[in-house]
Amino acid sequence: MHKTGDVVLGGLFQVHFFSSVPDLSFTSQPQQPTCHGVYVLGFKLAQTMAFAIDEINRNSNLLPNVTLGYTLYDNCLELGIGFRGALSLASGQEDQIVVDDTCVGNPPVVGIVGDPSSTISIAISNVLGLYRVPMVSYYATCSCLSDRQKYPSLFRTIPSDTFQVRAMIQILKHFGWTWAGLLVSNNDYGLHAARSFQSELSVSGEGCLAYTEVLPWDKDTDELRRIVDVMKTSTARVVIVFEDPSRMMHLMDEVVRQNVTGLQWIASEAWTESAVLQTPHFMPYLGGTLGITIRRGEIPGLREFLLQIHPDLHHNTSYGISLFWEFTFQCRFAPAPAGWLEGGGALCTGQEDLGNVDNEYLDISNLRPEYNVYKAVYALAYSLDDMLRCKPGRGPFSGKSCASLQSLEPWQLVYYMERVNFTTPFGDQVSFDENGDVVPIYDVTNVLWLPDGSTKIQKVGEVKRTALKGEELILDEGKIFWNFESKQPPRSVCSESCPPGTHMVRRKREPECCFDCIPCSEGKITNKSSSCPEDFWSNPQRDHCVLRKTEFLSYHDPLGICLTAISLLGTFICAVVLGIFICHRRTPIVRANNSELSFQLLMSLKLCFLCSLLFIGRPRMWTCQMRHAAFGISFVLCVSCILVKTMVVLAVFKASKPGGGASLKWFGAMQQRGTVLFLTSIQAAICTTWLVSSSPTPHKNTQYHNDKIVYECSVGSTVGFAVLLGYIGILAFLSFLIAFLVRNLPDSFNEAKLITFSMLIFCAVWVAFVPAYISSPGKLADAVEVFAILASSFGLLITLFGPKCYIILLRPEMNTKKAVMGRGIVS
Repeated sequence: MHKTGDVVLGGLFQVHFFSSVPDLSFTSQPQQPTCHGVYVLGFKLAQTMAFAIDEINRNSNLLPNVTLGYTLYDNCLELGIGFRGALSLASGQEDQIVVDDTCVGNPPVVGIVGDPSSTISIAISNVLGLYRVPMVSYYATCSCLSDRQKYPSLFRTIPSDTFQVRAMIQILKHFGWTWAGLLVSNNDYGLHAARSFQSELSVSGEGCLAYTEVLPWDKDTDELRRIVDVMKTSTARVVIVFEDPSRMMHLMDEVVRQNVTGLQWIASEAWTESAVLQTPHFMPYLGGTLGITIRRGEIPGLREFLLQIHPDLHHNTSYGISLFWEFTFQCRFAPAPAGWLEGGGALCTGQEDLGNVDNEYLDISNLRPEYNVYKAVYALAYSLDDMLRCKPGRGPFSGKSCASLQSLEPWQLVYYMERVNFTTPFGDQVSFDENGDVVPIYDVTNVLWLPDGSTKIQKVGEVKRTALKGEELILDEGKIFWNFESKQPPRSVCSESCPPGTHMVRRKREPECCFDCIPCSEGKITNKSSSCPEDFWSNPQRDHCVLRKTEFLSYHDPLGICLTAISLLGTFICAVVLGIFICHRRTPIVRANNSELSFQLLMSLKLCFLCSLLFIGRPRMWTCQMRHAAFGISFVLCVSCILVKTMVVLAVFKASKPGGGASLKWFGAMQQRGTVLFLTSIQAAICTTWLVSSSPTPHKNTQYHNDKIVYECSVGSTVGFAVLLGYIGILAFLSFLIAFLVRNLPDSFNEAKLITFSMLIFCAVWVAFVPAYISSPGKLADAVEVFAILASSFGLLITLFGPKCYIILLRPEMNTKKAVMGRGIVS
């Protein structure tokens, strides 16, 4: 199709569905390829470009005094044909087209609207891009075309497949479809879409592909049968297809033949609204298809223009219209092909009424690719208009010059195309980004299969990119027709979500969406096997975390109550004994046993009993620090008193011998107090060093029981604790050794026997304590230590003060100086 003008725009459209390319044997002159199967929408798109140019020519405000013309070629969906057409447009070498009486040949075009195919656009732009010839594709969506280094003069009025893929992933995510099949065409459009889909799914983690199949270029029945078998045996109920309508028909023929139902189809923009697929033959299978479609627009006056075409009005340029006319009215212009009339075919008169035709040609209710063509033509027109409005001396080119129609270079128009910005009558703003792409926005449509057998494409949502939210999906689910008995969206997952209390284990050599569910281990919940927080543990069902039970030696449990009562009882007995000794402090039995050391010993025993209370109750920082320090100092004070007491017994015995009086000088009252203080201060220094260097701290121990937290005091430094116990042990051993050496002294000195026995009990308790403490878990370790404290304290209290209290209270006749001396109890 051609129309003359001051400036000519080129166009590439798919007016035929199929092409037959002869085999190139290179032994004879090749035959020209032939095209067949008229594509009504492709012809309508070509007419839309003609309408847009006609409208621009009638607009006095846009390109005044300039008439636009056009030259349009059919690509037959064949790379060789489309490429030849593009080169003919750019070079003007096509023969046998008479423009006017003075010029033969087609003038080169300043820009091209097309090509609709990504593969053909890539090939054309690789060549024409070298000369910076501007191309505006209305249907090529391959993401690869956004590469400005490879395609510097290509622009698009349709969003890139990158955005279309993300839109589809948004739909999958919305309905919870994590398991889908992908079918793509065997060209750049399909293969780039597949790579983009796999990449985006991997990044988003929103799902997996059950299979990815490349549809054959020709009608390869065996390959189509194999692909449909894969679809039929797969558990994926959702199928996504990037393909051209003509080849989609081959696939659907095989789907119908095998009667593969129960699939939810998601269509790319290439075939979403294709009328050739919306037939009663395919609707039982394709009904309910969700599709990504180009944004709908409105073009006032287009229908009236489409009705104006008439074969007898176009003479030499009526080839495309004649094809459309013959296809629409199922007739042939004279001379008819051989056998046409004999077979009952009719001749076309050119008087047929186009207004009575019921096909998509006159349907202007859903203008989508047509609207893209319309915007593409206007983008070129506005760029030319901006270029012609340039003021000399203010231009953007070298020397501030402007471009002119007489000496126009293609790259000069590209400069204005990159900066074009206009608003269509429908209200859409059109501009191109740095990659030559428009602002992405898609409609989401649904194929509605009506009860009368007819179909309707209805808009059910849209996907658009916003600065704040990125790709945003808006769906009206109430309007969606689901082609299933349940009338609900299908489930399409490889593995159902794991129930509470189990977690996912991926299957080997399968996508990550395929997994088995196994019970969570203790302490973990949910299908992700998330660990519970520190103070929580999983319940028996493993579906939520519960607060762990806490365990420590409490004042409220029976063991704690018993130990507390025994501790207080020991403290009370010490107080009673101390009171008895104070009341009877002038009696021989008290005076004979070094009353001051006895008082100190009773006070230290009282502290020993009381310090055991620090081991009961919830451990806190101050109790952890105080318990071992108080225990160590109290017992050292107690054992120091016993040691000094033993040494005094030994010194008194030696003083009773001739020449032994000097030994008592070293064990006077001051020396006794000083010795006790010195020995105790050593333990105080040990405790201070321990607390400063590595202080005991409260510790939550979960090693004993998973569902319990055992609160205990960590000793901090094991060495410090060992030195503390070791020092007590050394003093106790010295006391035991000295008392043992003097145990057979005359009866007057028999307190040494009591000390020996008390130290024997003391050492036995603490030797048994070490293994018992190490092997006792949790609060039992504290109970063992408290028991050792109480047992050794009671042992000292009973063995050292029991006999004396017995004499004071029950045998007062023995509490006389004569009786004491007679029994040999000597101070």
